[in-house]
Amino acid sequence: MFERFTDRAREVVRQARREADREPVGTHHLLLALLADRDALATRLLADAGVTGDDLRIRISRRLDQGAVPGEDDADALRQIGIDLAAIEARIEESFGPGALRRPPPPRRDGWWRRSGRGPFAPGSRKALELALREALRLRHRHIGTEHVLLGLLHEGDGLAARALHDAGVDLTDLRRRVETALRAAA
Repeated sequence: MFERFTDRAREVVRQARREADREPVGTHHLLLALLADRDALATRLLADAGVTGDDLRIRISRRLDQGAVPGEDDADALRQIGIDLAAIEARIEESFGPGALRRPPPPRRDGWWRRSGRGPFAPGSRKALELALREALRLRHRHIGTEHVLLGLLHEGDGLAARALHDAGVDLTDLRRRVETALRAAA
């Protein structure tokens, strides 16, 4: 599949692997890597939608920090039955220290990803890259560019990349339409 990738799209994958360091590449790593190439079509379309790399990095970091901590909707539901989540969090941090509820960073492994038996890509990012290929085939393109990777991320829809875009106020369906329109205009 990677033989169909343009040089820019290959660089996105390399950058995503650097972003991920030693953990499997997630959809969020692919999205952040897309935003690193300011001249790529996908990056320009994301910028037109009001997305910046710094903003997404913060949103992704917040989501990763939350881990299993209840989100805004959960906090509202608990508040309605008389449970003040903020007070509980404050008491836990008072007892166990600041950041006690944050997910700890993944442990560093001595070996590289191959030694653990896992591939370099998490299931969601692997699916997004496969969907990028399918998008290129559907559009009858012989190559896979950054815009196809973006379409794959949008089509995958369940990963941290899609959730961070949604948190940023991006309408994923509208962004998908914009990408397809730009591809037709470029053809």
